[in-house]
Amino acid sequence: MRLPLAPCLEKVTSLTAAERTMRLLIIEDDRESADYLVKAFREVGHIADHAADGEEGLAMAESGDYDVLVVDRMLPKRDGLSLIGALRDKGNTAPVLILSALGQVDDRIKGLRAGGDDYLPKPYSFAELLARVEVLSRRRGGPAEDTLYRVGDLELDRLSHRVARGKDELTLQPREFRLLEYLMKHAGQVVTRTMLLENVWDYHFDPQTNVIDVHISRLRSKIDKGFERPLLHTIRGAGYMIRDGIR
Repeated sequence: MRLPLAPCLEKVTSLTAAERTMRLLIIEDDRESADYLVKAFREVGHIADHAADGEEGLAMAESGDYDVLVVDRMLPKRDGLSLIGALRDKGNTAPVLILSALGQVDDRIKGLRAGGDDYLPKPYSFAELLARVEVLSRRRGGPAEDTLYRVGDLELDRLSHRVARGKDELTLQPREFRLLEYLMKHAGQVVTRTMLLENVWDYHFDPQTNVIDVHISRLRSKIDKGFERPLLHTIRGAGYMIRDGIR
């Protein structure tokens, strides 16, 4: 259901620079609102998928490993509370933040008792939504992810978003950082173009562009140019690999 958002998105694009990347599912039937949220979360470095109705949202939530679900209460095909109840009945414990124009105390209580972990009435500011989602993600806990990746003398710190090779600190654009992070997470393994499209660009189709080639070229110029040993390698016919020791 569409309702205007409080106007403060532009001021929060760097709020999560020290947070780990979250995988989020936005279940919202209003396309404009959904596009706004997906774009906003991606701009601060997170992965955001979208479902346009309750049935699609339920299916995606069951099949995907999401850190937090952001669920509009009034959805077509299956309303938000019914969706949440179905997930809880099946043992899905992913944190859920409910968005709703229904903001009275009784409405919030119903949402929380249905299995929601937080409830944010509309209109809301994106800064507050982002902060609440981060809290829910931290509460979930689970096995801690590595926060520091090293390959040879290349180092990437996921918390501070710092990248350095040897004594040289490198400046990467957000997409370049996500690309390098994914490659270093899979160091020594071949990473295919499909894997990069899905996990770095959030595409589940081939856009038929050279976007990967362009970003790989830019990244290679930053992490390898001027250094004796190249770390980023193209595996012909397979994909890419970041590894020390290949010449």
